[in-house]
Amino acid sequence: MFKDILTYAKENDCSDIHLVAEKQPTVRKIGALIKLDLPALKQKEVYDLIMQLLSPQQLNYFDDGNDIDTAYTDEEGTRYRLNVYRQNQHYAIAMRLLRNDIPTIDQLHLPEMFKSLASLPRGLILVTGPTGSGKSTTLAAMIDHVNQNFAKHILTLEDPIEYVHTSKKSMVNQREIGRDSKSFQSALRSAMREDPDVILVGEMRDHETISLALTAAETGHLVFSTLHTTGAANTIDRIIDVFPPHQQAQIRTQLAGVLKAVISQALVPHIDNKKRLAAFEIMLMTDAIANLVRDNKVFQIETAIQTSARLGMQTLDSNLVKLIKEQHISKETAYEYCKNQDNINKLLSLNLY
Repeated sequence: MFKDILTYAKENDCSDIHLVAEKQPTVRKIGALIKLDLPALKQKEVYDLIMQLLSPQQLNYFDDGNDIDTAYTDEEGTRYRLNVYRQNQHYAIAMRLLRNDIPTIDQLHLPEMFKSLASLPRGLILVTGPTGSGKSTTLAAMIDHVNQNFAKHILTLEDPIEYVHTSKKSMVNQREIGRDSKSFQSALRSAMREDPDVILVGEMRDHETISLALTAAETGHLVFSTLHTTGAANTIDRIIDVFPPHQQAQIRTQLAGVLKAVISQALVPHIDNKKRLAAFEIMLMTDAIANLVRDNKVFQIETAIQTSARLGMQTLDSNLVKLIKEQHISKETAYEYCKNQDNINKLLSLNLY
């Protein structure tokens, strides 16, 4: 049955699979959960799968009461990101399907400026959004752009490794947290002695990882990372708020100096409901926005983005309106994903696109 579920998910372009004891197998397709026409899984069936998917060391760690983040490759070579956990004393597995090929920036129809950002010699670039918004795929495409066009040392620190990169013009080394290094913090400290030009930090989870990432960007590296935030202003606030009050002024100054861009994205259903496409908010670090960050006026950043469209910046709402005008999404979809419905209506009335 497990192979049948994997086959169904691949053939129907599903993004996730949920296998939970006492529940029917469930998949996520175009953002919606769909129960498969299969019987509920028994506790033993799910545990047998867990034994199949985990290494002996991981299984021991799970049996001690811990959750497991790892990756799995099936017989056909398709990779999955796994989280193995318990809920209400039942075993559960969440599986995210990963593409075997790494899509390019052009194939994903990402803004052309993403190539310019990936080509920067140094600085911090953040890709943000909720779980399942395509952050990892966007970053993989940007890393691949570096790999194809520049002779650099790219070092990725991930938990787990999602997209497997093959060295092209660059040399790519990928370290999995828990397998190749104990933590993001220890991997980042070691990275400073591993001669990287580009560092991908899978997720900035705590103030120590954030601090090390900022230092890496300050010392001449191009650093990519993610946060589970929506919008540029919220992202900057989240980073600063992680630190104790007496350090926040210093972090604001540091962030204003090294941050190059915040890309906040959401995956929205296409109007034909057969696929999803990405909508973006893009903030570039200009002198004006750097001053807002230093002066603790982050709440003014959205206005600065709105007035800087000529530089390539855009708010999420303005991008949603553009997608409506191009007949890619419905107005109802835009209302669901926007920050402010009144903004959508106002932008539609201006007829800018």
